[in-house]
Amino acid sequence: MDKRELENRTKAFSLQVIRLVSELPRNKVCDVIGYQLMKSGTAIGANYREATRAASRADFIHKISIVEKEANETLYWLELLIESLRITDKNQMKKLVDLKSECEELLAIFTATGKTAKRRK
Repeated sequence: MDKRELENRTKAFSLQVIRLVSELPRNKVCDVIGYQLMKSGTAIGANYREATRAASRADFIHKISIVEKEANETLYWLELLIESLRITDKNQMKKLVDLKSECEELLAIFTATGKTAKRRK
C-alpha cells in the first residue's frame, strides 16, 4: 500500500468515526467517550499526513509514533464503547465492531511502519 492509499484509508476512517459519533445516543457516557473518540480517531489521518511530509527520517519516526499512539488510543475508546453496552442498536454495533477492526489493522500498519523506520535508521 503506498502513502496515497494509506492517506485515503485514514481519511475514510476519520469520516467513519465522525459518522459514528454523530449517531451515538445522547447521554453523559456517550458524549464523553464520543468526544475522546472523535479527537483521537480523526488525529490518525491528520498526523499520518504530517508524517509523510517529515523533514528527516528522525522527524518521520517521531511523527509515525504519534500516529501509532493515536490509533492505540482510538482502539481504547472503541473498546470502551463496545464493552460499556451503551449501544443497543444492532446496526450501530456492527458499524462499531467494523470500525474497531479497521482501527486494529491501521494500528498494526503503523506499528510495523515505525519498527521498520527505526531499524533502517
